[in-house]
Amino acid sequence: MKDLSQVVRKALVTERFAKLRERDNKFIFEVHPDANKHEVRQAIELYFGVKVLDVRTMNVVGKVKRLGRYQGKRADWKKAIVTLAAGENIDLFDQV
Repeated sequence: MKDLSQVVRKALVTERFAKLRERDNKFIFEVHPDANKHEVRQAIELYFGVKVLDVRTMNVVGKVKRLGRYQGKRADWKKAIVTLAAGENIDLFDQV
């Protein structure tokens, strides 16, 4: 994974993540499954212009779902919890 424009896919906004943002200055993103912590850090710092202190990543396994007799599986994906330095903020989340 070398192209930083494809690392961050979307920002995740839920009530739980809003509490993390207010309390600990942590922001959550869906990232490319092949991206590592260094690439996530570089992409966030480049595109949002903030100082990243810590990046934690986790692979989320898609659930198996049924509709009648048919069975399918949701896609696996990766999320990253990014901790910003004190006083830093991403304006994208203030509008939500």
